[in-house]
Amino acid sequence: MESLVAALVVTVIAVLALFRAVRIVPQANAGIVERFGRYHRALRPGLNLVVPFIDRMKKTIDLREQVVSFPPQPVSTSDNLVISIDAVIYFQVVDPRAATYEIANLLIAVEQLTVTTLRNAVGGMDLERTLTSREEINSELRGAMDHATGKWGVRVNRIELKAVDVPVSIQESMEKQMRADRDKRAAVLSAEGQKQAAILVAEGQKHAAVLRARGEAEALVLRAQADAEARAVRAKGEAEAIGMLCRAIHEGKPDREFLAYQYLRTLPEIAKGDANKVWIMPSDMGRVIESLESLLAGKDTPAA
Repeated sequence: MESLVAALVVTVIAVLALFRAVRIVPQANAGIVERFGRYHRALRPGLNLVVPFIDRMKKTIDLREQVVSFPPQPVSTSDNLVISIDAVIYFQVVDPRAATYEIANLLIAVEQLTVTTLRNAVGGMDLERTLTSREEINSELRGAMDHATGKWGVRVNRIELKAVDVPVSIQESMEKQMRADRDKRAAVLSAEGQKQAAILVAEGQKHAAVLRARGEAEALVLRAQADAEARAVRAKGEAEAIGMLCRAIHEGKPDREFLAYQYLRTLPEIAKGDANKVWIMPSDMGRVIESLESLLAGKDTPAA
């Protein structure tokens, strides 16, 4: 009976020792093992064996990337305006030993560090820069957080600002300012458009005036060339007519009495015209009349 009890006790102890020696760690986790109260090693995911009653697995650490959202935090800008910023941090444990023994409460530490770093980063910016420089704020926060949490075995992947809430009074003032800026830009664009239109109209009028003057000049040149050609043709025709008349007169051999008669017929043509106020008689008018008298009398004209 005693041997049966002893065997039963040994079996129970063996089963209990086996149960305490086998440790199963889930995927993407790490188990912290302490031996006599001190850190011994970190267990990998899967089936692990430890020394029973000597090694103790303290806890498992999640190695996946974690997302922590913090409640909106009041932050003062450099121009003394209080805004509310809601941030989200993405971090991952890369050293289970440091995350267990270097910090007491990892989540609270990350939250407080994020809040203080956010206030330091935004405190050096004015409101307008804070609203338009989210990427710059994210980069600055990530650099500061990654440097501070490195000793905790944590890697900060990124920090995002979900919302930046501005007081209602400041928001109304910003809307008025934006409306005034839009009106100003619209007025400037309208003035620029009118200026460009006036310049284009002036250039068009200038170009049209130049073309008109050029056309008139070319027309004057063509008209002058036509007049010159017409005068040349007329002069040529008159020359030919005078030549023909001279030849006809020469061939007809007119006598002095005929010439005197034609001379008298030409004199009234000289007196024609409203502008002729004075008629000057030729100096040889007497000789012409004497020639005609001789012609009419049938006598010869006396020699000059």
